[in-house]
Amino acid sequence: MACAAALVTAACNGHAAITSTGPAGDPVPGGTARIIMINEPRSLDPAAMSNAWAFNAVLGNALYGTLMTNDVQTGRVDQQMAESFTTKDKGATFELKLRAGLTFTDGAPLDAHAVKFNWDRIRNPATGSSSIRDAAMVASTEVVDARTLKIALRMPIPNYAHSVVAGGMNWIASPKALAKGQRAYDAAPAGAGPFTLRSWDRQDKIMLVKNPRYWDAPKPYLDRIELRSTSDTMQRLSSLTSGGADVVVDTSWKSIDKARKAGFPTQVMPLSGGQALTMNTRRPPFNDLRARQAIAAALDLDATDLSVYNGKGKIPYRLFTETSPFYEDIPLTRQDKKTAQKLFDQLAAEGKRVSFTFTAQTSPDPRAVAESVQAQLSAFRNVDVKIRIIASAETAALFASRDYDMLISSALMVDPEPQLWTVHHGRSSANYSGLSDPQLNAALDKGRLSTSMAERKAAYKVVQERLAALVPVVYYTRAAPAVETAGNVHGARLYGFGSLLPEELWMRR
Repeated sequence: MACAAALVTAACNGHAAITSTGPAGDPVPGGTARIIMINEPRSLDPAAMSNAWAFNAVLGNALYGTLMTNDVQTGRVDQQMAESFTTKDKGATFELKLRAGLTFTDGAPLDAHAVKFNWDRIRNPATGSSSIRDAAMVASTEVVDARTLKIALRMPIPNYAHSVVAGGMNWIASPKALAKGQRAYDAAPAGAGPFTLRSWDRQDKIMLVKNPRYWDAPKPYLDRIELRSTSDTMQRLSSLTSGGADVVVDTSWKSIDKARKAGFPTQVMPLSGGQALTMNTRRPPFNDLRARQAIAAALDLDATDLSVYNGKGKIPYRLFTETSPFYEDIPLTRQDKKTAQKLFDQLAAEGKRVSFTFTAQTSPDPRAVAESVQAQLSAFRNVDVKIRIIASAETAALFASRDYDMLISSALMVDPEPQLWTVHHGRSSANYSGLSDPQLNAALDKGRLSTSMAERKAAYKVVQERLAALVPVVYYTRAAPAVETAGNVHGARLYGFGSLLPEELWMRR
């Protein structure tokens, strides 16, 4: 579903820290890069796109550029088309200052009025944007002058910049072009990014060409980008190994390892949190803590990693990576088969047999995770697991309906904000487990509102303790926001949730 890294071409083995050696020489202009994404967008409207590596990140960055990016190691926010994003009242209000002279490809100015139009539109529920959970924190926007926008939040959030960086609010489209309607806009989208649309053949390819008026000259270095999409992990890798692609967006530890072994430069974003088995605490069986504890104690996460990722994944035994300032040695789950069976038996004796459906997307990895969980739990008495497979297009409706027992969701982060609050707070619409615990909510609020690192660390320690005690989710793997490149492609940089910056790419021809 939420780190501009000065990462450069490097191999990653899935377990060691990423090292960086850097591309040899200076960037060379020219060339066409063939990039394979995971999902084709339903529209080129930025409000309908998702700024995450597994969705439309590289395309959105190409058409619209970025207001801000952030650093993968420190979480520091870096300004791009924004000149500054500041608060003087501990996050109650912010002032966004834009660079001078920004222009959309339709000739209109990218000014404070345009940002206000886009942000107000995203936070309007009628728009149906996937970024509404971040934009909904905005109470009002006010144009101060052509380059300055004042933003008032519904509650103080000192680190609100991270919400802008990781979502669709980072992409600004021309209001004049959007006013023409979706069909006209999809034919001629107008942003201020490094590339413009030449053509879009649905279910085939998207052709982009260099924007000669891009603000950060001499970028972009490439002349053209050809984008294709497939959700088949092995098909994407096959395209790279056969010479049919220059850049591949990846999400599977298994194919990442295969690409590395084949000699292709590979980058993986080292994010905390990860992908999780999310249990719906609003209804049986997982409204009973014992059922959740039994599942967590029964599962062998190493076995799941072996069956799904050939043992090449990273298992999040702790919520934060050891390099994070928020790391605490608090195990999220521990396997204990005897305890699991005791809990399953106890629930069955009370007429609460643990029987549930695992709903997973049709793509290979989610299906394999569901099958691993089903197979492992089949070794226990008094627990039944069914699997329901849905298309990726059904996911949003499923999340909205809350009609599920278990599914896969994620909380990906460098800084805890905004993801941890969004995923685990009782008042968040994106809290898919539905758990609302007063102590957990209070700690998440304190971590969000505090400007003191010591106070934030203390608050997030409580968060980790409560997640371990209440088990609304079982984190089973670190996410793998990854990009693999041909040997002659350099300059790959990622930010946010593995969002690839196409203006940095260059090819040695």
